[in-house]
Amino acid sequence: MTDMTVGFLFIMMILLAFFASQMQDPDAVSRSEYDRVIAERDSWQQRAESRAEVILRLEAEIEALKRQRELLQTEVSDLEAALKVERAKMTKLTSALDAARDRIAELEARIQELLKQVAERDEQIEDLRRQIEDLQKIDPLEAYLAQVSQARRKVLQRLRAAIRADFPDLQVELSEESDALRFQGEGLFASGSPDLTRDRREIVARLAQRLDEVLPCFTLGTASRFDQDCNPGFVMIEAVQIEGHTDDVGTDRVNRNLSAARANSTFFAMTQAAEQVMQHQNLKRQPVLSVAAYGPDRPVTSNETPEGRATNRRIDLRFIMVTPQDTDGIEIIREALESVGEQQ
Repeated sequence: MTDMTVGFLFIMMILLAFFASQMQDPDAVSRSEYDRVIAERDSWQQRAESRAEVILRLEAEIEALKRQRELLQTEVSDLEAALKVERAKMTKLTSALDAARDRIAELEARIQELLKQVAERDEQIEDLRRQIEDLQKIDPLEAYLAQVSQARRKVLQRLRAAIRADFPDLQVELSEESDALRFQGEGLFASGSPDLTRDRREIVARLAQRLDEVLPCFTLGTASRFDQDCNPGFVMIEAVQIEGHTDDVGTDRVNRNLSAARANSTFFAMTQAAEQVMQHQNLKRQPVLSVAAYGPDRPVTSNETPEGRATNRRIDLRFIMVTPQDTDGIEIIREALESVGEQQ
């Protein structure tokens, strides 16, 4: 732009020189024409100077705009770089978002599956609770039979304790089923003999007396002494069997006869020592004391050793309880015992 201005001024100077040469001509222009030319010259000069100033100002503005443009371009480059980074982040986040959505869908499906399983477990728990409630409902008959078993065990333990107190050296135990007192035959009887030895008859006599003390609370008859304190479960004894047993030595006939003879010998010794023991009756008004003989049929241990055979030669005092088939039977027993109690 500066070169153009200089060129323009050069042209103006040439024009001025031309006009000056014309003034030296004899045919010079008039004063007015001269003044007009001068005025035009000054006007063009002023215009040139004004345009130069405008050009300089515009060139300065152009330089300022260029600097602003460079700054803006730099900012654009920076923003484009930042945009690239953010787009990369967005791409990464989009992938993560898609993966998260897939994971969310998977977890929601798993949650639904687990909720279904939870509902199934709730149903199973409720079913088991109902079963427990049913099991916890007390069956009157089962409860009564449990009381019968417990009462029998207590009676046998009481008898065993009394006999042991009277005869500390005597071997007497409860059966495995806790339904009988078991006396080892060796010592009660001579070998091969059905008769009680003289020094052991006292044991049987004492057993009868102890039995007579226990039976009144669990039997009927004139000797009954029922009381709810001694028999809170209202249980009743059906039979007290004196059972004779032998080992397997000898013939079957001999052993059976021997076991029966020993059971009968014990029975008569007991009834002789305590005659009133036969007054104790069951629900059918039958004497509860009875005998049974099993020979070698019911060993409690092996007969292969002398000790085993001695254990199998024994007398068992087995308690058989009245076991009703339904709650009506329980009520019959209760009424029978209560009637005895009222008569006392």
